[in-house]
Amino acid sequence: MKLIFFFYFLLLPLLCKAQPYLPKEGDIVFQTSRSSQSAAVQAATASPYSHMGIVLFQKAKPYVFEAVQPVKFTDLEKWLARGKAGHFVAKRLKSPLNATAVEKLHVQARQYVGKPYDLTFEWSDERIYCSELVWKLYKQAANLELAPLEKLGSFNLKSPAVRKKLTERYGANIPFKEPVISPVAIFNSPLLMTVAKRGLSPKIE
Repeated sequence: MKLIFFFYFLLLPLLCKAQPYLPKEGDIVFQTSRSSQSAAVQAATASPYSHMGIVLFQKAKPYVFEAVQPVKFTDLEKWLARGKAGHFVAKRLKSPLNATAVEKLHVQARQYVGKPYDLTFEWSDERIYCSELVWKLYKQAANLELAPLEKLGSFNLKSPAVRKKLTERYGANIPFKEPVISPVAIFNSPLLMTVAKRGLSPKIE
């Protein structure tokens, strides 16, 4: 009996090992970006997750549609490996999207391809940032609001990293009342469930 318990505990890490990620259309993936603004986003939102995107398939291959410079499709595996420490979390709607909604995601995505990244986080479609892109795609394709919008002034804007970015981008005219959506707001959405993750979540910088 002792021998059985010995082998059980020896194999326990393997038995508990996370299953490989099997992506589906519309999945939302999160990571800690290595970009220069990542520390500011983390500090302002009290979350390690500073970048995100949505999984869409092209020719039966999964890609992450993301707002970088410019908005584009990135190979899923390359995207997952790009985050800090290789960590990511994948989430999915608890109520699956139907085929019509998935098709609408693709249709709506086309209007954003090639658009510039929004460094000032304005709520317009001329330029767009990562969480804004995902939020708007779900709203336009499935009439779902993944999380409530917030105001820029509601975040923690006191840390040095945040103050530096605000000064760089706004000078003295910070739009505190600008509607925004953060990665962590969508990450915490009650509409979503976690379907995969890799590695340990990095600490907030």
